Amino acid sequence: MKITNVKTIVTCPGRNYVVVKIETDEGLSGVGDATLNGRELAVAEILKEHIAPLLHGKDPDQIEDIWQHIFRGSYWRGGPVLMTALAGIDMALWDIKAKKANLPLYSLLGGKSRDKVLCYTHVSGRDFAEVKENALKYMEQGYKALRFQVGIPGCKGTYGIENIDSNNLPFVEEWEPRPYLQTIPKLFEYLRAELGTDLEMLHDVHERLTPVEAKILAKELEPYQLFFLEDPLRPEHKESFRIIRQGAAIPIAMGELFNTKWDCLTLFEEQLIDYIRCDLSHIGGLTEAKKIANWAEVYHVKTAWHGPPDISPIAHLANVHLDLAVTNFGIQEQCAFAPEVRDVFSAQPLFNDGYLSVAEVPGLGCEVDEAAAAKYPYRRSYLPVSRRKDGTVQDW
Repeated sequence: MKITNVKTIVTCPGRNYVVVKIETDEGLSGVGDATLNGRELAVAEILKEHIAPLLHGKDPDQIEDIWQHIFRGSYWRGGPVLMTALAGIDMALWDIKAKKANLPLYSLLGGKSRDKVLCYTHVSGRDFAEVKENALKYMEQGYKALRFQVGIPGCKGTYGIENIDSNNLPFVEEWEPRPYLQTIPKLFEYLRAELGTDLEMLHDVHERLTPVEAKILAKELEPYQLFFLEDPLRPEHKESFRIIRQGAAIPIAMGELFNTKWDCLTLFEEQLIDYIRCDLSHIGGLTEAKKIANWAEVYHVKTAWHGPPDISPIAHLANVHLDLAVTNFGIQEQCAFAPEVRDVFSAQPLFNDGYLSVAEVPGLGCEVDEAAAAKYPYRRSYLPVSRRKDGTVQDW
């Protein structure tokens, strides 16, 4: 079997997605997700102009060799744009391999370690009462784990609450650490009292705090037994996590901004986190994620792959296939898609009573309707940005 064509499909059914479709001389094709929110066209260009020409005539079965060739062969390796492009190629190659074997993808990853995977979704509100009201709706659907965010008094457009583009330019939030640190422990005190002790609760800091601030927050959240505290620090300086670990007994999750397995090195070896949250679409796909999961197992770290709506159903299905296979699965993030997504993508993970699974079909289990995709042209958009009250740029 040989690769005959590599297509890059950019579509916007509700939001922008970049899809890779690899075609072969035997009629089999595979799809992958290469979406990088806010920088979609950069990935599409590197796929079309630099990577696709390398793949014509290659054997799609040689996934590891192709992965290494794209990653190491360019010399200028790594970074979110290249690794997202590589992820799209990698997923599409795994999709072809599983289709050729006539097996669901998880079977090629070692087979099932479980029948279904626990998932969580996002719950937010302008105040505590609205958060509770929204949480009860999700609990009625069967969710057993929820991630909570709330509006912060005196701040504008808190992360997870209200992020609206204006004239296709970034929405600008206004944020300060003091009211945030005063509000979040009170939120979880309220939620535990109102929603009980059985519900698994999570919170995303979104890399906004200094190490000492994160230590303070983690310590104050200890009594409310969070499933994990997500992304408390920026990703660049891994040693800062020692400060949190030494000061609080709370599970920590990190990794959605990581691009390779080497980003995990210090956090794993020093056991500074409990859950690894890499995004399969931003770390080179299933090939790298499987290696990270196996490595994490040695250090008692579980998986919690990134799963926001700004990656397509293809990546979400890849998440669940890997969740089903690895022994050290922890939890899976998942969010609802815009209704238009169903016009373009044939399938999504199956949700039932708080758990996700996949259809028992060959490959990833998703196809892309190219004609429908063309009806939803790309629209420039950005993630929000955040600033302090004095105007200083703050991590969003």
